[in-house]
Amino acid sequence: MVAEPPAAGPSGRPSGAGAISQPTARQAAARPRRPSLGGGTPAQERELGTQGRMTVRRLLDAGLAEFDERGFQAVRVDDIVRRAKTSHGTFYLYFSNKDDLFRTLLRDALHDMQVITDEFPVVTSNAVGRAALRAWIQRFSDTYLAHAAVIRILSQADIVGEEVYGDGLRLLFRLSEAMAQGMTVATSSGARHARPTGAGAGAAAGAGAGAGAAAGAGAAAEAGAAAGVGIAAGAADDDKPAQAELTALACLMMLERINYLLSAEVRLPREEMIDRLSAIIYAAFHTR
Repeated sequence: MVAEPPAAGPSGRPSGAGAISQPTARQAAARPRRPSLGGGTPAQERELGTQGRMTVRRLLDAGLAEFDERGFQAVRVDDIVRRAKTSHGTFYLYFSNKDDLFRTLLRDALHDMQVITDEFPVVTSNAVGRAALRAWIQRFSDTYLAHAAVIRILSQADIVGEEVYGDGLRLLFRLSEAMAQGMTVATSSGARHARPTGAGAGAAAGAGAGAGAAAGAGAAAEAGAAAGVGIAAGAADDDKPAQAELTALACLMMLERINYLLSAEVRLPREEMIDRLSAIIYAAFHTR
């Protein structure tokens, strides 16, 4: 078993476990155990203690800051360990390389987005349904913003590789399915709950995730509204599951693009955009 290095003190030199102040220890214990705190591939072979998890967190924070400031391709392990004020030897105790560190960061993003997916509400055709939808969109936006740097890198499939990109694509597929079901369950019979089909849904979701942010927010909202409302209004009864699937994908792509712009610090009124997104998505399914 490889010994875990002690945490660095204020001077950058290692300090013993007893040197951790009580407030720091309490704060660390109070934080929820994140999937990423198990570290990358090398760390998976052992159970990390408090010191190891703190070191992993420091390296992850440093890597995320570097990726956000300089872009994934430009960052080297040298840059990460310099910012984390640690050594290459320590880095390689927990991560194989920068790609491994990114995949570890991605575990947190996928975990939180899966929670959001599981929480998509049943949106009834009344004020209660509209309020539930808006509250969910607010939570989606908060989660997206918390992981914005990771999501932006994930959208660059040629950089992160098909295996990593596929994890995000599968989650988008599940989210579009949850959205279709939650938006239609109140008005559909049990046999008619929408379920997106794999290849078409995956391709459309991937296009939404990988598209650039060049289009303005107004154009994105109008395109999403036209696609969603038009599909919902024109669907024949026998086509409702498939039409709900396409409507959900159109709404999801719009939702992701608007949040991409918000996370890129484009000057948009966030609360107003959440109000408008809620109204558009609600209308896409409940306007008859």
